[in-house]
Amino acid sequence: MFIEKTVSFVQEKLNGAESGHDWWHIQRVWHNTKLILQSEEADHLVCELTALLHDIADSKFNNGDESLGPRIAGEFLRTIGLDEERINHVQQIILNMSFKASLGDVTFHSKELEIVQDADRLDAIGAIGIARAFNYGGFKNREIHNPTIPVAYNMSKEEYKNTTAPTINHFYEKLLLLKDKMNTQTGKKIASGRHQHMLTFLQQFHDEWEGKL
Repeated sequence: MFIEKTVSFVQEKLNGAESGHDWWHIQRVWHNTKLILQSEEADHLVCELTALLHDIADSKFNNGDESLGPRIAGEFLRTIGLDEERINHVQQIILNMSFKASLGDVTFHSKELEIVQDADRLDAIGAIGIARAFNYGGFKNREIHNPTIPVAYNMSKEEYKNTTAPTINHFYEKLLLLKDKMNTQTGKKIASGRHQHMLTFLQQFHDEWEGKL
């Protein structure tokens, strides 16, 4: 009951969303979550509900408001009768699972956070990750690549939130870092192959950019 009602809510809420953060992204993260849960001990309901609700109001599209998503998730989960302990757990995961959150002070931790975080990060790398990166870059009208703009390593949370760098920089500033940030064995195994796919793509991209092929 909880899952079915949440699926319907999210599908309606994200209708027309930017296609890197739409229902199909949610569905892929949900599938990744269930895959990881096959070999991890955790509260399945909390994991699946969080996977479904984690981008219900992404701060990137809501003037940087990081509290809006957890608040909307909590309000919805109360309407379907979920217990307060699980609601709070879902909210805490949503608040702390993003890459930019990891650049600040993270005081909350749970096995469920590890699982959903891995599931979400897996969708940010590999072939789909490449497609999502360029889709979002186009959505924000960013350059594909500009060799005169250096990669910004070790950004603070605020610097990361405010970056307008070309999409290729995003690979070095975030996407290529995710493999080593995976929490679960399943996440690490899948990430390894997807990471290699991005390296192959970037080598091809730079060779073509420089006229080597």
